[in-house]
Amino acid sequence: MMYFLAFLTSAILSIAITPLVRKFAIKIGAVDIPKDNRRMHKEPIPSLGGLAIYLSVIVSIFLFIKDLDRELLSIVLGATVIVVSGIIDDTKGLSPKMKILFQTIASIIVIFGGVQIQFLTNPLGQSGSVINLGLISYPVTIIWVVGMTNAVNLIDGLDGLAAGVSMIASFAFAYIAFKIGYTTVAIISLIVAGSCLGFLPYNFNPAKIFMGDTGALLLGFLLSVITVEGIMKSVATIAMAVPIIILGVPIFDTAFAIIRRKISGKSISTADKGHLHHRLLALGNSQKKTVLILYGISTLFALVAIVISNCGVKVGNIITLVVAIVTIFLAYKFGMFKMQDK
Repeated sequence: MMYFLAFLTSAILSIAITPLVRKFAIKIGAVDIPKDNRRMHKEPIPSLGGLAIYLSVIVSIFLFIKDLDRELLSIVLGATVIVVSGIIDDTKGLSPKMKILFQTIASIIVIFGGVQIQFLTNPLGQSGSVINLGLISYPVTIIWVVGMTNAVNLIDGLDGLAAGVSMIASFAFAYIAFKIGYTTVAIISLIVAGSCLGFLPYNFNPAKIFMGDTGALLLGFLLSVITVEGIMKSVATIAMAVPIIILGVPIFDTAFAIIRRKISGKSISTADKGHLHHRLLALGNSQKKTVLILYGISTLFALVAIVISNCGVKVGNIITLVVAIVTIFLAYKFGMFKMQDK
């Protein structure tokens, strides 16, 4: 019952707060004005929607998690740093280097709080065999958190896409965390899922408000630390591939974007229309249909990850290899390894 109440409360808070944030965004001029053909919307849309997600998550955490230990408080503080950077970017603009700086600071905060990738599953070892990272755990954690934070931001190109994919991933993390006895992580995951669900009625096409970098970066950050706190700390029993597959849509899309731009001799920050949602739109799908297709793909990834979590490490590695091969093949067929401008 506690799990359902946490989810429901977060959803209701998000539903209630989002219209207020929308009015606030309009008042301060935090409005996304379409400036190029990469924008899907033609009219100015209020941004800062991520602030509603943040408030619903934080309030719900304080309501339903009584034991606010050092790790959880560091996550709250780190999330606050991310949101501050997002608000600055959505209102005044922030350079990529400054964004990375804020994200690195947030990563260091959670590391000092004890949220850290200390070991990885040994894919060649027996079930339960791990590789201790030692001092390397610090940069590995930072790379994971910063990478995931930006990966979710990169898929925030269509109405409702980032919120829906994050919600599906959060449900999957909640299930796995509950199964392995990580109650707090399960509750946080459901709180994040609830905040996304409450935001979607305003963000699904045609969107009344965008989450902006405030929301996309926040969701990426929260999902990254949820995986570290939950699944990656149980790495001896859960295959390392599980969180990667659950977050398959943003992770693979980002990886293919980096490869595509490197092959073309472009900077990895160069914008193009090679992302999966752009390729689906190019096939003639509407924005709504494209988002629903990606929801389906994200759900499929989540289900495969749940199956892997119930298998041994070796079986999980085989399934993971098959998933990776199929995904790379389909990405190649969709033209995701070539720079696209239309």
